[in-house]
Amino acid sequence: MTEKFELGLGGKQLSIETGRFAKQADGAVAVRFGGTVVLTTVVCSKDPKEGVDFLPLYVEYREKTYAAGKIPGGFFKREGRPSEKEILTARLVDRPIRPLFADGFTHEVQVMTMVLSADAENDSDILALIGASAALSISDVPFNGPIAAVRVGRIDDKFVLNPTFQELDSSSMDLIVAGNGRDVIMIEAGMNEVSEETALEGIEFAREPLRKIVELQKEMVKKCGAGKRKIELLKVEPALTEKVKEIALDKLNELVHISSKEQREEALASIKKELVEKLVNEETGYTEGDVKIALVKLEKEIVRKDILENEKRIDGRTRKDIRPISCEVGILPRTHGSGLFTRGQTQSLSVTTLGTSADEQRIDALEGETSKSFMLHYNFPPFSVGEVKPVRGPGRREIGHGALAEKALKPVMPSKEEFPYTVRLVSDILESNGSSSMATVCASALSLMDAGVPVKKLVAGIAIGLVKEDDRHIMLTDIAGLEDHFGDMDFKVAGTADGITAMQLDLKISGITMDMLKEAFSRAKESRMIVLEKLSEAISRPRENLSSYAPRIVTIKVPQEKIKDVIGTGGKVIRKIIQDTGATIDIEDDGSCQVASTDEAAMKKAVDIINKIIEDPEVGKIYKGKVVRIMDFGAFCEILPGKDGLCHVSELSDHFVKSASDEVKVGDEFDVKLIEIDQQGRLNLSRKRAMPGYKEEPGKPEKHEKRERYEKHKGGHKERRGR
Repeated sequence: MTEKFELGLGGKQLSIETGRFAKQADGAVAVRFGGTVVLTTVVCSKDPKEGVDFLPLYVEYREKTYAAGKIPGGFFKREGRPSEKEILTARLVDRPIRPLFADGFTHEVQVMTMVLSADAENDSDILALIGASAALSISDVPFNGPIAAVRVGRIDDKFVLNPTFQELDSSSMDLIVAGNGRDVIMIEAGMNEVSEETALEGIEFAREPLRKIVELQKEMVKKCGAGKRKIELLKVEPALTEKVKEIALDKLNELVHISSKEQREEALASIKKELVEKLVNEETGYTEGDVKIALVKLEKEIVRKDILENEKRIDGRTRKDIRPISCEVGILPRTHGSGLFTRGQTQSLSVTTLGTSADEQRIDALEGETSKSFMLHYNFPPFSVGEVKPVRGPGRREIGHGALAEKALKPVMPSKEEFPYTVRLVSDILESNGSSSMATVCASALSLMDAGVPVKKLVAGIAIGLVKEDDRHIMLTDIAGLEDHFGDMDFKVAGTADGITAMQLDLKISGITMDMLKEAFSRAKESRMIVLEKLSEAISRPRENLSSYAPRIVTIKVPQEKIKDVIGTGGKVIRKIIQDTGATIDIEDDGSCQVASTDEAAMKKAVDIINKIIEDPEVGKIYKGKVVRIMDFGAFCEILPGKDGLCHVSELSDHFVKSASDEVKVGDEFDVKLIEIDQQGRLNLSRKRAMPGYKEEPGKPEKHEKRERYEKHKGGHKERRGR
């Protein structure tokens, strides 16, 4: 039986429907907002997955091109591997629902969203998250929900709920907030140097619509929700926990305060080996996996207890301390720009490469085709954490971290008019022990300035952590890897000295209050200023000159009616310019023409040729003419590409010339003056008037002028005779 639940939201109707689609799934809903519709399904395995001690949650989000009335490109004409947008949306859904499953839940859960209709106005990512919560809530899968999500924009100093794609173009923030109507669970945001106070106001603005969407889902659960199935959670036997404590407690108390990650991991491996030797046998019946789970649980208790009760962090820092920072620029000789940022045991090498408009990324999305001239790619090789793993390609984590860092830097990037380059940043993480995405932001800001990209300001990022038990909590500045692993929050905030440019909040608990968020914002701002100061010591403004290895680009505006002249028949003209100069030339339909070359002389030569092609001849101006054809009465000279005129014998020299061939030959080059453009657009040239020292006698007509008067006079006689 189909059930539909509706809610007015920001002047539009949000509807959640169940019972029509995918009835064999454990939960399925269709969510609609405007003309955008998504179908979200949930399926949970009947039995727990063997050999795992974590939640095997798989979140998929796929866009069907038919949703926008399109046929996929390419040879196969069907959807292929997920796009970057699809991966980022899947992560957006995964992050807030993952902490809402009970500890020890090891049944496989798959949440899958398909976009069935796209109206090119309303983004489907918010609907996917609402759909995931609704489908889980009405299913028989145990889930500590429901939750909801909304997008908040700010246009003309006013908050806008769920702004359209077009409205976001003029918005100073793109803020996504997920929560349960009371507490905040997840934040994802890109901002244009927005203050902490304004960001908090935006989050507060989201709370009421979040509450309404949560209430709508609760109504669904009452009316058509299934009873929750009983799930056996993975637990550690109390007897095993006690035995692990007896053997390892003292050693773990020492281990968690070893500041070196490598030494700590080596000591932990030694403890684990001892526990396995003593506890894993036929008599006890314990497996190596059981011992590992008990050991991790004990280590977590010790780390959290030390932080909460003694305010002692793993590496001895206070709750507000930032690890030692070092910044370097220009460390790679042949790249266009490079920056190395090291904070504790986290290190990012970021390299800038400059290209032309031909290097822009073309994106064919449901909402339409777009292009990107600024890209940031993040890589996390296994050696950065001392591991051996096959290198396949960027995973979801790499794509997510790169997108966050790109979002943080985008507000300070120059416009295309100011800087007509395509900019690609690549961040390679060389060491990792906490918040490599924020290290990427810092290294990339250094790299951009080293490359001479006229960025407006430096950007820095920091991660704030949290340990919370009941009513007690402690915020931690610049969290290390173990504090992130055993803590409850990872709150990344990036920005300039004047405001926030990006932030991301992920929790392992079911939510945090607004008061806790305010504290986190305050701590993040305080820390960001310290990091910005460190960055400015290495480089405080963009270099004045680009690298000698970077292309030089000049943008010319070609009148649209003359684009065909620059390109030529079948591209003949533009190919010849490229061949003769070695420059790269890209011309758009609107007449924007980019000329680029690492050789400045070649670039100038190409620009000069194009300017001559589009130049309109000007009477009185002297040109370099080249003889292309000779007749008895004069020589035809090319003064601009594709434009030639007649230099009459009377204008070829300051002495009498009987035939043009007596004075010049084809291929000769000399200065000529454009003396007239007649009514038919023909050009009349003069060589003698361009000669040094030539003086035209005032009041005395030249020979060709006398001839014109005579022909005109003779024509008048003919007209009179005709009467």
